[in-house]
Amino acid sequence: MTSKLNLAAVVLIAITTGCAAIAKTPAELNDLELAHVAYTADVIDIRYAHLALAISENPAIHEFANSMVRDHTAVNEQALALLEKLGAQPVDNFLSQSLTTNSEGIIDSLSQLRGADFDKAYAANEWEYHKAVNDLMENAFIPNIENPEVKSLFEAGLVIFKAHEQHAEMMVKAVQ
Repeated sequence: MTSKLNLAAVVLIAITTGCAAIAKTPAELNDLELAHVAYTADVIDIRYAHLALAISENPAIHEFANSMVRDHTAVNEQALALLEKLGAQPVDNFLSQSLTTNSEGIIDSLSQLRGADFDKAYAANEWEYHKAVNDLMENAFIPNIENPEVKSLFEAGLVIFKAHEQHAEMMVKAVQ
């Protein structure tokens, strides 16, 4: 199952980088499309965390999952408040749709696991997911955001999500 999750992470990376050029590249998305991708990515990670809270019995996994729910919910609340202030609505797009579709397969795979197998797969998925999303934010999104307030929110979120990536990497090593 871990290899399936690793494959899913590779697919996520492929979709969010070069393979996306068929429609648009992530770097070509406008601020409202980027906002929707970021919101979607947060919602997905919250779903992964709720699954971990329901399945895992490992206190370290629960601690991490609770921090995912707390932090991603807070970032989404800030994003929604900013959109309201700007009088704007996020715009669905190829990338947010791909993220959602891919997450369903990952959730299905994770849902079949229990015990240490679940913990290893969840930790690995979180590490790969955060690496992929952080790379996308840092190298494709933030450099192309036009609105300074939106850019500032993304930059603040990236700091939080890089800490998540480091925490997830430590979890992967701990559950080996």
